[in-house]
Amino acid sequence: MADRAESIILGGGLAGLAAGWTLAHAGRKVLVLESAAEVGGLARTVACGEFRFDLGGHRWFTTDTRVEALVRTLLGAELQQVARASRILLRGKYIDYPLRPVNAILGLGLMTTLRILLDYARAQVARRGGEPPLISLEDWVVSRFGRELFEIYFKQYSEKVWGLDCREISAQWVARRIQGLSLGQAIGAALFRFARPRLPTLAEEFLYPRLGIGRIAASLGAGIEAAHGRVHTGARVTRVERSRRRIDGVAVRRAEGDAFLRASEFVSSIPLSALVRLLDPPAPGAVRAAAARLRWRDLVVVAVLLGRPRVTDQTWIYLPEKRVPFARLHEPTNWSAAMAPPGRTLLVAEYFCFAGDATWSAADEMLAEDTVRHLARLGFIRPEDVVGTRVLRVPQAYPLFELGYERHTQVIADYLAGFENLHLAGRGGMFQYYNMDHAMASGLEAAAHVLSRPRAGLLAAGTEPVAAGGRR
Repeated sequence: MADRAESIILGGGLAGLAAGWTLAHAGRKVLVLESAAEVGGLARTVACGEFRFDLGGHRWFTTDTRVEALVRTLLGAELQQVARASRILLRGKYIDYPLRPVNAILGLGLMTTLRILLDYARAQVARRGGEPPLISLEDWVVSRFGRELFEIYFKQYSEKVWGLDCREISAQWVARRIQGLSLGQAIGAALFRFARPRLPTLAEEFLYPRLGIGRIAASLGAGIEAAHGRVHTGARVTRVERSRRRIDGVAVRRAEGDAFLRASEFVSSIPLSALVRLLDPPAPGAVRAAAARLRWRDLVVVAVLLGRPRVTDQTWIYLPEKRVPFARLHEPTNWSAAMAPPGRTLLVAEYFCFAGDATWSAADEMLAEDTVRHLARLGFIRPEDVVGTRVLRVPQAYPLFELGYERHTQVIADYLAGFENLHLAGRGGMFQYYNMDHAMASGLEAAAHVLSRPRAGLLAAGTEPVAAGGRR
């Protein structure tokens, strides 16, 4: 690893790549380090023969003109306009999302709809008398929509996705992350006819690259290389060496050997808790304790390849009921016909889990068989339609916003802010539930901070060999 860099980027997801692209095109010597075999993180497209699928369906929508301009510069004519068509499968009925009032009432039933309306009205009257402290997701939703709607949708879906009781999920996160409540907002907008908020998740159309969302990350990586930066995959950071107010360098392990890399500026988009663990000398005990309290939700993706034309006309189908083990389903050919060979399609199921639990630890064959069995039971496919499967595990896919997480992240952020040449970005790096555009925006902002600082030059940058597991 003979690269010399002014700036080293830890993590090759969209945030790290956006930062690297900006710095490289500003004439800075940049090195991006990604532990996986490919860049992109969760926003990656996987090829399985002639079939392609994303790690979860990712649509491109943004109101950030900087990020919009960058993606259009990168992909241009590759971007396709896609009409959103999503449904919730609940109690054996399909409910449109975003919802139409008549469809919602027919899907939920008249009596259930009336109970929701009455409960909602009671909640609104109660709020006029003064809102009690809102601590958990349950408090927040019940206060705004009533308990009936909470029990019908939010409780099941939220607990399935996050693996926590709704009383253990922070209301502060919910209040900031209104998009996390988009299904409830859509139901409320349909049933109660209040003004629908302008949420990205309720957009009727979105952009999508012809060959999958991973084209954004791949194009950013190629752009960094074209501007004489470097992107190294299969490069795992094993130590982040620090002095009192600076990051001095990082130890990196690659197949060809270990090395110690110095630079004048560092951008970290790797998981916040991992960054704290890698610091050498170790961070103070209170900071390490805070990092140990942060948890993540992991993801298992099961793609079922089918020797038949399209199964649905939907981009997403949400499955809140716990009798179905996966929480969300998408059909990539409804996003782009190029995601499968002509006359064939595929369905992709998302299982939310914790690393080491029964789902995560299950054999690929068992997960594939269980997915096919449930898809057949739900009427989507016949077992004989299946021509192949692919199972992928994604560790630390989503930050877990348990009660008290804000205190822990603040302790860590305050400490890391003391390093003058360290800049945080991204969902993992900032422990935020960012959409792709928000992640990229955070990378652009990190790069702007680097560019605003005096340029140290290359004399302080370089590479030294390091013995495996040891200091230089």
